[in-house]
Amino acid sequence: MISDLIKNRRSVYPDQYISKPISKELLLSIAEMANWAPTHRKTEPWRLKIIQGASLNRLGQFLKEKYLQTEARPKKIKIKKLEENPAKAGAIIAICMQRDPEERIPEWEEIAATAMAVQNMWLYCHSLGIGAYWSSPGLIRYMDEFFEMAAGERCLGFFYMGYYEGEPTVTERGPVSEKISWV
Repeated sequence: MISDLIKNRRSVYPDQYISKPISKELLLSIAEMANWAPTHRKTEPWRLKIIQGASLNRLGQFLKEKYLQTEARPKKIKIKKLEENPAKAGAIIAICMQRDPEERIPEWEEIAATAMAVQNMWLYCHSLGIGAYWSSPGLIRYMDEFFEMAAGERCLGFFYMGYYEGEPTVTERGPVSEKISWV
């Protein structure tokens, strides 16, 4: 049931992944789920850059080097995570948003549509037993130095994915009654 899928979906982090690649065919089907997200004026702003294999190591090196170049007081633990986490993933999708060149709708709506595309991927991954998590390090502003981006396109984060063993911890949510008001 869809409500169970929504309630049980959790972030699964790179340290929890087992060493198992995700096939190109499966990555294409995950991207296909993103393509069915709602989009105002049919701008379909999501752009997905799939990173796998040796490119995961290159991404880790890039993030580490860029962090060392831009951080006045780099932290050893962060350097280690930036370098090693990409290689732990079965694949990473760089989540990008292409701004409508005519700017027919507010930018936030295109960001929201891209986030809905990610939620579609996340729920689909969960249904397949693939763990995932959305990371948005400050370094995403430099991603045009790692891969080509079109004019008006920007990176919103990384969607880490990997197979895992066991069950992710399901945390409780506060009551919805505290988050709604009736008008």
